[in-house]
Amino acid sequence: MSAHFISSVADVDPIVDRALNGESNRQQDQIELIASENIVSRAVLDALGHAMTNKTLEGYPGNRFHGGGQFVDIVEQLAIDRAKKLFGCEYANVQPHSGSQANLAVFFLLLQPGDPILSLDLAAGGHLSHGLTANLSGRWFTPHHYSVDPTSEVIDYNAVEAKALEVKPKILIAGGSAYPRTLDFERLSEIAKKVGAWLHVDMAHIAGLVAGGAHPSPFPHADIVTCTTTKTLRGPRGGLILTNNEDWFKRLQSAVFPGVQGSIHTQVVAAKAICLGEALQPTFADYAAQIVANARSLASTLQNRNIRIVSGGTDTHLVLLDLSNKGLTGKRAEIALNKVNITSNKNAIPNDSPRPKDWVGLRLGVSAATTRGLVETDFAELANIIADVIEAEAIGDLDTVIVAAQRRVARMCSDYPIYGGD
Repeated sequence: MSAHFISSVADVDPIVDRALNGESNRQQDQIELIASENIVSRAVLDALGHAMTNKTLEGYPGNRFHGGGQFVDIVEQLAIDRAKKLFGCEYANVQPHSGSQANLAVFFLLLQPGDPILSLDLAAGGHLSHGLTANLSGRWFTPHHYSVDPTSEVIDYNAVEAKALEVKPKILIAGGSAYPRTLDFERLSEIAKKVGAWLHVDMAHIAGLVAGGAHPSPFPHADIVTCTTTKTLRGPRGGLILTNNEDWFKRLQSAVFPGVQGSIHTQVVAAKAICLGEALQPTFADYAAQIVANARSLASTLQNRNIRIVSGGTDTHLVLLDLSNKGLTGKRAEIALNKVNITSNKNAIPNDSPRPKDWVGLRLGVSAATTRGLVETDFAELANIIADVIEAEAIGDLDTVIVAAQRRVARMCSDYPIYGGD
């Protein structure tokens, strides 16, 4: 047999092998608190590494541009059927390679260059694919943004309506990457209808919470919904598009292929089918509820340690910290926490600096650690570790807490191993 079929990564490319092993160890030895990350199941991992990746296909089940697609047809149709059942919609496209590409397909379907769009401002928790000028969405279309109330730091829907009446968007976009509160889809739908706009919900961050009943569903209020299969849905990297609009079915198919992408990632579609099947199990609702409980435990404990939480708390999986009263940027806090093996990321908060290096926000998410098995008491302890590190870093005395913090994190990682641990 040719060495091509039996050689390991270690045999073929030791540098990559060391990096892969290093990443496995990093995931085991660090507590992941980046809100856009999670930990997939062994079954999803197996699908991602399957020989199905060798199969090239364009088109849709039963109507392909290449032969030999009968087994991919099975898994793609399964993913479609499961997505429809999970989210209670009539149509699902499971081919997008990412959430941003799913958004682009929606724009390709519904917009013409220059059309106005209205979305949540990036500093208030929005996403770059919703009209940031550095992104294609902000260059091909005319972006407008709504924000949050400066006092409560939650969306002021009356202000959204006033903005929509002013700019008359073709699409009103709901959702983002750092908004910790429940979204009122019914109110947003009313606003969209009032100005003749389509309501596009990007539920990338909360899809798993919606699937598990821990956040209201965008249906039946949204005209079209996009999401990723990562984050709270706990699946592979990829996107979904969901709708109940029968008139869009064929046009949306074409908007994805050949509109914005070519052949599908066949092994990822199989992994999507698996993760959607996992989310249909009764235990997934318990997982979604635990996410919200853990996020609230993290937020309340940090508040008790005099760390300000944007909007005063959370209804979702993420907690957004305002470190301005500590004299820290989010980047400094991110680096300090990384030294004790807690992974996080700097993030803009409402009214933050336009320069990322000066952002005073830090974004934390609980989905991955909840997958490991951590519960509310663990997150209270984690919050105290985070507070210890932030307070020490703020006075330039991190060395006094770093060893103890590292030991506490190491113990937690040992108690909740990934894929069996060492």
